[in-house]
Amino acid sequence: MKIAILGSGNGGCAAAADWALAGHQVRLFDFEQFDQNIAKINAQQGIHADGDVCGFAKLDYAGHSIQYAMEGADMILAVGPSYSSKSFAEAAAPYVKADQIYITCPGSFGGALITKKVFSAYPEASQVCVGETSTLPYAVRVTEPGAVKVFLKLTGGLFLSTIPSKKVHEVLEKFKMVYPATSAAENVFQTMLQNSNPVIHPAVTLLNAGLIERTHGDFLFYEEGVTPSVGHLIEAVDIERLALAEKLGVKVLSDVKLGVLQGYMTEDSYEYGYASAPGFKGIKAQSQLDYRYLNEDVGYGMVFMAELAKELGMATPMMDSVIHIASAVMKRDYRKEAVRTLSKIGYTVDDVVNERY
Repeated sequence: MKIAILGSGNGGCAAAADWALAGHQVRLFDFEQFDQNIAKINAQQGIHADGDVCGFAKLDYAGHSIQYAMEGADMILAVGPSYSSKSFAEAAAPYVKADQIYITCPGSFGGALITKKVFSAYPEASQVCVGETSTLPYAVRVTEPGAVKVFLKLTGGLFLSTIPSKKVHEVLEKFKMVYPATSAAENVFQTMLQNSNPVIHPAVTLLNAGLIERTHGDFLFYEEGVTPSVGHLIEAVDIERLALAEKLGVKVLSDVKLGVLQGYMTEDSYEYGYASAPGFKGIKAQSQLDYRYLNEDVGYGMVFMAELAKELGMATPMMDSVIHIASAVMKRDYRKEAVRTLSKIGYTVDDVVNERY
């Protein structure tokens, strides 16, 4: 197949390398402000990958023309953090074709909904099948421009939803060419709430805040950062997430059970499973608190869940506490900013459940 990858960060480079090494034609796009990685990949005509994805992956294109990257693509994967989903959708909307498949990877709490809303203003784009994954298929870091280290490629626990949902198995058949461990999700609520980043990252970051600032991240985030007491906070937040999923009528696994299924963890224990997890081995902490583990996972993910719970009449005291403490630590009001909520995207719970897009 012809694959377009939007995004040249950790996940985008891993996805581009993975699809190319699997024999597909891959074009990679990113915006001009992210030129360092693109320039190196273009110069060497591919990506060096090491780890669970391994080899030199030759790409057909790496550059800043989204129109060229998407032209003739069977599938378009927008791979990036929460704040990139709208930017990618707005850049893609004038050029995407009705017969193409567009997947936000991961959806990161509303990625597919935002994309669908942006696409709805364009006659051709409004007909596109839009999907999202529950999480990134890799634990990965760019080690230098043009090179990635894939610590883990998921062995399970990856879910895909589509808008409309009736298209999910058709899309899944193509997606599984490279991600065979993917399962069909019932709807986007399932892929949203199966994303565990807001459950893990803020808890570990806040309870290690002093160590992060003192050492500038010179410690192992999971192996050293998740002691039993930190695991207790992760569990408390996870319990609220699971209750929210149950209220919405979607099946979501606890984070520790998901971690074992994905291959990250060998023990489904909040107290000890993270520190001993082979998939988290060797991953360093962030160098500062001003990082996506708070800005994205609280500002986008946890606020989204807490506001969704509020709309459903559910209390989330643990999530609320984490949001308040993160806001105090960062001297900003994540709840007031509300950068991503269901209502801000322009949908209600009933709209999503009944697929009124």
